[in-house]
Amino acid sequence: MTTIQVGCDLSYTVSQPTSFLFNVAAARTLHQTIGQETFLLNPAINFETINMGFEGIQVYRLSVEPCELNLQYHAQVELHPDLYDPAGVFETGYPQLPNDVLPYLNPSRYCESDRLAHFALQLFGNTPRGYSRVTEICDWINSNIDYLPGSSGESTSACDVLIQRVGVCRDYAHLAIALCRALCIPARYISGYAVGLQPPDFHGFFEVYLGTRWYLFDATRMAPVEGFVRIGTGRDAADASFATIIGAAALTTIAVWAEQTLG
Repeated sequence: MTTIQVGCDLSYTVSQPTSFLFNVAAARTLHQTIGQETFLLNPAINFETINMGFEGIQVYRLSVEPCELNLQYHAQVELHPDLYDPAGVFETGYPQLPNDVLPYLNPSRYCESDRLAHFALQLFGNTPRGYSRVTEICDWINSNIDYLPGSSGESTSACDVLIQRVGVCRDYAHLAIALCRALCIPARYISGYAVGLQPPDFHGFFEVYLGTRWYLFDATRMAPVEGFVRIGTGRDAADASFATIIGAAALTTIAVWAEQTLG
């Protein structure tokens, strides 16, 4: 078991009545237990906690009049990872995939797997199937895509990243997801907090379904998956953005942290 302290501090200048959906809370899963948890707003504004999407992401929903808004979130998280031997993890045939996994084979807004099928088969069609093939996909992305903060925007997709050969964590994840789906490997986007990430920020990982369960990967190799705290799960980053804003609000400060507790 690993204990990790996570949190964020976000400030916005709100210039007109605005609605927010904040997706910053650590998820409650079989492998992730939440201890102490706080969510504070200044000024104090009424909010509701709702569950959204395929995976029931916990989201804070609120409406704000013009003001200087500050959000603070903190949680103590206990991680209970499964132990496994990658050499014994194989791909699952389509007929054996559970029904709730099937949507993660489809193309999505940022992961155009249908457009990358020929490319994926050329590069990875003859690679031994299983955990090692997903690892090889990550290796290829890590070697052929340059990580450059600010190099992509909200409209950047997996195909854009492949052409431009540059991106950030969500772009790495989107390209990996698209290539996996093109090879009939179910894959989905995961947002979260990451121990050891420099500079600290919200981070984008991805998961693939192999055998009978999901496995985490990080194509950027910037943070260990063992220190990853899940926030949101979705088809791509459109389902797991840390903030959705309807109105007019400018982010003025952001601080994100994830620190392992020793002891």
